[in-house]
This record gives sequence, C-alpha cells and structure tokens, in this order.
Amino acid sequence: MRLFLCEKPSQGRDIARVLGAARRASGHYIGPNIVVTWCIGHLVAAAAPEAYGEHYKRWSIEHLPIIPDRWRLDIKASTAHQFRVVRDLLASASDLVIATDADREGEMIAREILELCEYRGPIQRLWLSALNDASIRKALAELRSGNETLPLYHAALARSRADWLVGMNLSRLFTVLGRRAGYDGMLSVGRVQTPTLNLVVQRDRDIANFVAVPYWSIDVTLSSSEQSFPAQWTAPQGTTDDEGRCIHRHVAQLAADQLRAARTVQVTSVATERIREPPPLPFDLSTLQETCSRRLGLDVQETLDIAQSLYETHKATTYPRSDSGHLPSSMLAEAPTVLAALVAMDPSIQPLIAMLDRTQLSRAWDDRKVTAHHGIVPTLEPASLSAMSDKERAVYQLIRAHYLTQFLPPHEYERTTAQFSCADATLKAAGKRIVSNGWRVALNALSNGDGDERVSNNDRGEVLPPLAKGTHCSIGSIELKALKTQPSKPYTQGELVKAMKGVARLVTDPQLKQKLKDTTGIGTEATRAAIIQALIARRYLIKQGRAISASQAAFVLIDTIPRAIADPGTTAIWEQALDLIAAGQMPLSEFVSKQSAWVTTLVHEHSRSRLVMQALDKHTCPTCDAPMRERSGKHGAFWSCSNYPRCTSTRPIERADQRNTRPVCSKASRRPGRAG
Repeated sequence: MRLFLCEKPSQGRDIARVLGAARRASGHYIGPNIVVTWCIGHLVAAAAPEAYGEHYKRWSIEHLPIIPDRWRLDIKASTAHQFRVVRDLLASASDLVIATDADREGEMIAREILELCEYRGPIQRLWLSALNDASIRKALAELRSGNETLPLYHAALARSRADWLVGMNLSRLFTVLGRRAGYDGMLSVGRVQTPTLNLVVQRDRDIANFVAVPYWSIDVTLSSSEQSFPAQWTAPQGTTDDEGRCIHRHVAQLAADQLRAARTVQVTSVATERIREPPPLPFDLSTLQETCSRRLGLDVQETLDIAQSLYETHKATTYPRSDSGHLPSSMLAEAPTVLAALVAMDPSIQPLIAMLDRTQLSRAWDDRKVTAHHGIVPTLEPASLSAMSDKERAVYQLIRAHYLTQFLPPHEYERTTAQFSCADATLKAAGKRIVSNGWRVALNALSNGDGDERVSNNDRGEVLPPLAKGTHCSIGSIELKALKTQPSKPYTQGELVKAMKGVARLVTDPQLKQKLKDTTGIGTEATRAAIIQALIARRYLIKQGRAISASQAAFVLIDTIPRAIADPGTTAIWEQALDLIAAGQMPLSEFVSKQSAWVTTLVHEHSRSRLVMQALDKHTCPTCDAPMRERSGKHGAFWSCSNYPRCTSTRPIERADQRNTRPVCSKASRRPGRAG
C-alpha cells in the first residue's frame, strides 16, 4: 500500500480526489492500493526541559545550561488521535510519499513522525507549487527522491534545536536574574524574536533621541512660453548638511533677496534622458506583506493567512511562502492557459488581456534566480472571485496584476533636468513626460492604486516647457521656507518584515557586514509573520494603528541581555548556516554542537553578572520604585517615572554595559566556543 502523508486535511482531500481515493475513513482517504492521510500541522513537538529530568521543572541557574544528549519528541495531546492514525498507517505502508508543504518546515513535519515511528521504507517527495488539479497531476508525474529533500529536514531540525537551546536556556537565565534584581516579569529570549524586537527598540530610541535641526529652502515659480513650473534653490557647497539642505539662514535669505530683486533667471543647462523601467517582479511573500501593509493596511499575519487561503481554499494562486519573485522559464509555456483562466474568472479584464504579448520574456523568467519556490502567481484553472472576501479579492488582484505586467512593455518616460542662475543663486527644476505607460496599465486597472510601485518622488515632476541653454525664464512667486528635519517614522509591520529580510543593510559592524549577503535576513518567509505576532502576543510590541512600537518590557529585555543575542547580524549569520545545511554543505551535528557551546559560554559568563541589575536599575524609579519610561524633551530622550505627575523623578539615558560576545556561523570558522 502506497501512503501519501499530507500536512493538512484540505491538502489530503485535494490530493485524494486527484488520485481517486474517494472512500473516507477516520483521518484518511482510501483508494486502489493508495491511502492519503495528513498531519494537522506539527503532530509532535520538541520535549520541554522537564522531560529530561524532574529537577528542570524549577527554574534555577544551577541547572543551566540544559543541553540534551539525545533529543526527545512529545506527541501533542490536542492531535494525538491523528498521530495514532498516521502511526498505524505507516506500519502497513509499503512505500511513502511525503506530500507536506514544499519547504523545510513541511519536510520536518513529516520526517519527525517518520523518525518517531521508526519508518524505514522507501520515500518519495511530492513537490507542489499549487493545489489545483492540473498542478497536482503534474507534480505526481514528477515525484522526487526522498534523499533529494532530506537536507531540508536537517536544516529545519537545526533551526528547531537552535531555537530550543537559546529559548529554554537564556529565557530561564535572564528571567531568574531579573527576579533576583526585583523584576517580576518574564524575560523571554528567542533566537529570532529578540533580534527582531531589537530592530523596533532601536528605531523607537532613534525617534526618542532625535533632535530636530532647522534648515531652509526656497521654492520658486518660473515661467517660459506662457507655462509656469516649479523650481528649487540649490544651496552652495559648504552651507549644507549631508542631505544637501541649507543649514545657514542668512545664506538662504541672501539668495531669496537676490531672486526677488531679479526679474528673470538664465537657463545654464538642460539634459533629457529616456528611462525604460521593467515591470515589477511577481511577489515573494515578504514583498507581498510589505505591499499589503502599505497599500491595504493589512497586518503581516493577515496577509499570510489570506495568501494561504488563496492557495489552499480557493486554488487561485501558487504556494505563498516563497522567497523568490522569479519564475522558471518552463512556466512561460503555461501563460496562455493561465490567461484564459483569468478571463474565465473575470471577463471584465478581457480588454487588458488583449494588450498582452504572450511571448514576451521579462526579467522574471530566470531559472538561475528561482529557489525552491517561484514567485506567487495565478494558477492554471479558474477560481471564483465571488467566493473570495473583499480582502482576499484585493490581495488576489495585486498578485494577478503583477503577473500580467510580465507581458506588457516597459514603462517609459523622459526625465528632464534644467539648471538656472541668477546672480549668485542657482535653481533646479525637474520634469517628466510619460512616453508609454507600459506595464503600469495593469497596476492602474487591477489594483486600485496609483500603479507606480517603483518611481521615486524625484521623478514625479510635471512636464517642463521647451528650454534651451542661454535663454531666460521669468520669476514668479518666491517662498523662503523655514523647516526642520524630521525623525524616522515608527515601523509598520510590513516595513519590519522588509527590515528583517534586508537586515544586512542595517548591520554596522564592518567585519560582520562583509560576511553577510544582501539576501540574508532574520527568519524565513514562512516564519516572519509568526515572529511579529508572537512579540505582539507577549506584549513586547504594541500596535498603534498601522505602526508598532516597543513596550517598556521590550526596553528592559534589550537592555538586559548581551548585545550578541539581540544583534540582527548574529541571527542572519545563523540563517546562512541553515542554508548551508539545506544545501548539504554543513552537517546538522556541527551546527548544533556550536550552538550548544555558544549557549554554554553565555550561561557561564552571565550567571553571576550584574548586567541585569544594572539594566533594571535604570528602568526603576529611585523615588517610588515604579517603572521608568523613555520620554523625549527639548534636549533629547530621558527616563521619566511612569507615575508622573505624582512623581517627577527623571534620570539621563545611559546605555547598558553590554558585552559584545558574537557567535561566528561561517562554515570556515572553527574557533572553540562559537556558535555554528
């Protein structure tokens, strides 16, 4: 009997239908010499510390570190019945097809059960990118060897064990130290969640510590050929900040006076260039989450849930947890079928479909840049728009629009830059003339947005009149503006996902930055939303409309733990190591051994440290013992008693003495006591 092991009941139902396994039994479907069963997410989980000894029930530093010699799994009580169904079916299976989600976590969901049930039969892998019937049939005809995807299981196991080692040991260590110092909350430390939290804490601190700096600008209205257009004054060198803003009022005032005294300015240069912008790539999950947060106001978990529903329930789009926006070139042959399905779903888009060049090879079709998954695109078969909720339909339309842009020409425009002089003052004007809307037609028509995902504000100028070097333009209005620099804005959930994915750009340590690839990030496409939601659930992050901010507990945690734990670059290095394991280039045992050694070093270094006491002291009011909160005043940020105005105690902000114990996860590194 061939057994198919799926991840969810809905997947099992879809695959069973295609296989002809029509008879439903308890927890599985039965067909001719075929049985289809399923997990319900993870049926088993890593055992808690107390499973390795009763003494671990009590949180005590003396019992740390906890490093299992042999890792144990517990059967989840809530799904124990389905585990027994799977276990009994495995006992009678002649061969097995793993049909869980096509990623490392899906691999782990199946393989952990096989290990626990000691299954030793042959294994094949069903690698699905969509759950519509045509995609299932295609994947069934192209089953992979189980050995091909086994390294994904090792990578997932490495991730799970590293999370366990960091979470169980360091959460206990710093919570106990916090209690000794008088803090009664839990200091929950996570391999991924803590660096993510640190991103928000540092952004909030940057905002609180921000001191506005005044600067001046001059907006001028010019006219030529009876057409008016705006121009901006260019401050001379030596009078500006790094952003080119004039920081000397008298310089701006002198320039404004010179312009008011003149009647015209002379054109000193005119340059026009043709810009050809390719269409945006199909979505990967992070880009979809960032876009939906910005344009639709959706939480990142909500976007993931919707994308999962479009994939799993509606069969309208492909696998959502993708880290690639590119498409395999072989899928180009499927384009006519996909487009026909889109028209069948929504006949109103027929005029747009008629504009497409179905043979166009955009930059999205690139086999070299396709990872285990390709970009999120519509499936081969029609789905029902009417069955979707409003939010599902809005997300689907974005996905559909980005797919259709691949068959439209580039967006083309002419960008003209002109410079003018008047006495000692220099002006600059920018204009833009659209030559061809190209792919933006699809975004305008289908996503109810401005259709412009890629053009910066500097390129949004109006059309300039004909200008020639040496000619003159009349001066109209002149406005001298007194402005102030603005702080960074708080993260939204979508922006935080983007920061997690591109964390290499935020790393300041030059040695670490050199080790990181630009594509290395914190977490994975499948986990980033869950990480943010966990931080919100634990009240480390607070939602404020679309923005999120760090709570007082978050500041306490980040100031309490060593810098290496909260450093996003550290976790990004770990993710590189997981990629090496998934590629079969690093053994699981090496990674876990390094993680164990690093955690052991941290426990020994900080079990008697006064770091927690020092950090908590600054968060407690010296007058009434209430929590101190970070506030901003005219001289910058400071700590203020949360009982204000009843208690007016304050203290300056001082950074905790955080030791820079950084793990090195490069495969080339072999220094003892460092994590892998």
